[in-house]
Amino acid sequence: MTAVATLAASIRELRKDYVLSGETVHALRGVSFDVPEGDYISIMGPSGSGKSTLLNLLGCLDRPTSGSFLLGGEDVAKMNDDQLSETRAKRIGFVFQSYNLLPALTVVENIEMPLYYGGRLDGETRDRCVELAKLVGLGNRLDHRPSQLSGGQQQRVAIARSLVNDPRFMLADEPTGNLDSVMTAEILDLLATLNAEGRTIILVTHENEVAERTSRTIVLRDGHILTDERR
Repeated sequence: MTAVATLAASIRELRKDYVLSGETVHALRGVSFDVPEGDYISIMGPSGSGKSTLLNLLGCLDRPTSGSFLLGGEDVAKMNDDQLSETRAKRIGFVFQSYNLLPALTVVENIEMPLYYGGRLDGETRDRCVELAKLVGLGNRLDHRPSQLSGGQQQRVAIARSLVNDPRFMLADEPTGNLDSVMTAEILDLLATLNAEGRTIILVTHENEVAERTSRTIVLRDGHILTDERR
């Protein structure tokens, strides 16, 4: 008998409408798919296809107009604002194209920021941040500031920061969009390692070579899933 995979997330008939200048824009038009734990998914599609809207919903940064989004069995659509904030802080790791590092802070201090805002920064968690810096290959850059780092190194800091709360569910928005081919390969190697360790990763990209490194690609068009293919 084949074992049934545990789901990290389940999305059913997810719809999102926006009202702009008095007109309703249908950004997502009933999107459904399952995300088994440990999956590695790339989301692609032309501008306006719904990629960013979907990522915002999966990251609990926005609420759907209708449909359900179960994260670890809990329906995110029914959470209040405090519950959404707690879910974002404790269960989801975010990686952005623009890194979003604070220029006045060192590598370790940037990694510490989620703990600082959560009031959980102490000697033990500081040590964990140093270990995360080493994990992403920045053990010799602990006291460097973003301006002293390459783009790839800055993205490594951002990835380490996303791991500080040990999330099993990671979302990446064009994580290699500002990087050259060498740095892109380094970041993709790192993400592949994190996925191999069991983390579920969903990334938005417009680059085929990035999508080819994932195990599954979902292509959106006009708010619908056009294709959903697993390698």
